[in-house]
Amino acid sequence: MSIRLISDIHLEPARQAQAQGFIHYLADLPVDTEELYILGDFFEVWIGDDVPHPFVTTIKDALRAVNERGVTIWLMHGNRDFLLGDQFAAESGVNLIDDPTVVTFGDERVLLMHGDSLCTADIEYMKIRDMLRSKAWQAAFLEKTPEERIAFARQARSESQSAQQMKSADIMDVTPADVDLAMQEADVAMLIHGHTHRPAVHDWLYGNQPRQRMVLGDWSDTEGWEIIWNDEDGFTLKNFTLRQ
Repeated sequence: MSIRLISDIHLEPARQAQAQGFIHYLADLPVDTEELYILGDFFEVWIGDDVPHPFVTTIKDALRAVNERGVTIWLMHGNRDFLLGDQFAAESGVNLIDDPTVVTFGDERVLLMHGDSLCTADIEYMKIRDMLRSKAWQAAFLEKTPEERIAFARQARSESQSAQQMKSADIMDVTPADVDLAMQEADVAMLIHGHTHRPAVHDWLYGNQPRQRMVLGDWSDTEGWEIIWNDEDGFTLKNFTLRQ
C-alpha cells in the first residue's frame, strides 16, 4: 500500500502538454496506490464551479477514472484555486480537505498545508490572502458574471507577477518561526506542503526533538514532483519525467 502527495500542478488550457502529462500520471499510478493528496494550486486559476470548460471536463473525467479504480483523492485549496467547491468535487470524485489538515501515515501524524499561510514575511500578500479567503468576498465575487470574473483573474495574475519581481526570494519563502508554531499547535513532528516551488527536505531540532519539513515542487510541462509514502520506506520526495 502506498500514498502519494502532489502540489502546484497549475493546470490551465494553455499548457496542453503538461495537462496530458498529468492525465498520464493518473493513469500510471501503481496498483498499490490507495490515496492521492493534491495540496493546492491544482489549477492555475479557478473562477467558480459554475463556469464550464472542455479542459476542466477532461480533468474531471481523468480524476473520476482514478477514483473509480479505488484510489481516494483528497484536494486542498491553494492560493490560486481557493474557489474550488462542492460541485467540482462531486463531478470529479475528489474529497475537499481543509488547509491545514492533520493525517496519519502508519504511526506518524503529519501536518498537511498548501504553504502560503506560512509566508508571513510577505505582509502585502497576507493581507490579500485574508481578503480572498473571506466568505463575504467570495460570495460577492461569485455573483459576478463569468466575464467579470475572468477579467479580475487576469488583472490579479498580472499584478501578482509584477509584485513578485520586486520581492526578495526570502520574503516569499516560509517563516521558520511560523513553521514551528504551526507544527506545535498541530502536535506533529512532520510537515508537508507546497506553494514555494522549492522542493527539499528540511531536518532540524525543536526543543531537542527532531522535526522534518518536506516541500513539494511545482510541475513544469515535462517534469513533476511527488512524495511517496509506504510502510517499508516511509516518505520519499521524488522528481520524475511526465509521459507525453
